[in-house]
Amino acid sequence: MSKNDDYMEVDTKEEEADVIDENVTTDFTYVAENAPTDEQTDDRYEDVCVMCQRPESKAGKMIHMTAEICICNDCMQKTLDTISNTEKDNPNHLGSIFGPNMGGHFPNISMVNLSDLQDMFPQRQKIKKKSKDKNSQPLIDLKDIPAPHKIKAQLDEYVVGQDYAKKVMSVAVYNHYKRVATGTMDDIEIEKSNMLMIGPTGSGKTYLVKTLARLLDVPLAITDATSLTEAGYIGDDIESVVSKLLAAADNDVDKAEHGIIFIDEIDKIAKKKNTNQRDVSGESVQQGMLKLLEGSEVEVPVGATSKNAMVPMTTVDTRNILFICGGAFPDLEDIIKERLNKQSSMGFKADLKDKYDNEENLLQQVTVEDVKNFGMIPEFIGRLPIIFSLEALTEEMLVKILKEPKNAIIKQYQKLLQLDEVDLVFEDEALHAIAKKAKEKEVGARALRSIIEEFMLDIMYEIPKDDNIGRVTITKDYIEKKGGPKIEMRVAGLIE
Repeated sequence: MSKNDDYMEVDTKEEEADVIDENVTTDFTYVAENAPTDEQTDDRYEDVCVMCQRPESKAGKMIHMTAEICICNDCMQKTLDTISNTEKDNPNHLGSIFGPNMGGHFPNISMVNLSDLQDMFPQRQKIKKKSKDKNSQPLIDLKDIPAPHKIKAQLDEYVVGQDYAKKVMSVAVYNHYKRVATGTMDDIEIEKSNMLMIGPTGSGKTYLVKTLARLLDVPLAITDATSLTEAGYIGDDIESVVSKLLAAADNDVDKAEHGIIFIDEIDKIAKKKNTNQRDVSGESVQQGMLKLLEGSEVEVPVGATSKNAMVPMTTVDTRNILFICGGAFPDLEDIIKERLNKQSSMGFKADLKDKYDNEENLLQQVTVEDVKNFGMIPEFIGRLPIIFSLEALTEEMLVKILKEPKNAIIKQYQKLLQLDEVDLVFEDEALHAIAKKAKEKEVGARALRSIIEEFMLDIMYEIPKDDNIGRVTITKDYIEKKGGPKIEMRVAGLIE
């Protein structure tokens, strides 16, 4: 058999018969002459079979048809078996397809230019190879892991308040990555410290996790539990949360296996009460996530959130992935009140039933039993050993959020106006007026941005018109729509 560039020709019919003889076991261990050179391929990535989409770690050595197209031994053997069976059933079938000169034998594929086939296949996601060297350096060095007090100090620069939550997260993350860096110590295996974060909307749950992942420089995947459904129904598979982490790690499996997955709105998969329909997005999702939280090898698609025939698959071990679940858990306060009121006494000087109605931080008294009564199954809660609550934001905390963090909202607007050589100043009374308005909206810190956007619109529109403006001062009257801002000119002085 001779090969010429991208074409393969069969010289004689006797050679063809030898190729498709059913008694011959073919071992495809050779590499075609047109296999990619060292300059054309990257050893860091796995080859993926163009037919079954399995990577070489699962399918074995690949046969390179061109620099971009390769096929595994199994698919090549199945192809030849199919051709052999077709020829036996209908000897003239292949001849009718490939021309009269074929004689009904193994088709001469010299008419097929393999390099042209490359354009017929879409660009595929590349899968990085796993490190097999046991003596290789770990991705996370124990010396590089900051101590809990240093982690909290860094969080303090970006997140206002929530001291208890930041302390819990700092210790949990520190212990987790010590576990990852050292592995087992003296046959004592340290369990994962997955977390369940409960807090009212706008209290900073997602922001805390984002800041934490940025400080630790590890891959982070933020997903929403509301889109997860039981396998076989419309929605994302449970394994899609791991697919997002793999994408965040640039398809590097080793890096993804040391990342953080934050599942928001976890309270939306609670058991549905008083329903006669099948609960495909509640308890069944919790049961499906048990293996992820505890640690297991999961087969996930690369570059997609759902499995299909055109997407390569790879295996990710979730044993060292830190899971942080968060949710607002509405109506959980009523469950806590009911538990606390059962403990109240009767008679004179007894606690009143409405004693806890005005308690803003009632969620901090949450127990595992309260979360269970909310609708989370015991097996799910058991895999989230660290449960903590965030504080409700007070007016003073909202004022600090406006001006103290490194990327505070006020500092962002001041930077924008500095580019126009204009100073932006906020009076303290104006900041308290903004915080008071945000508190009334009951959506936490999210309300601050919308309020500031509203009254800064006219300022950001009018300031660039006049190059003589040097300073703008935001007053309480302007926030309350009783007056306007104070504008100082560079030369002319103060203009009301």
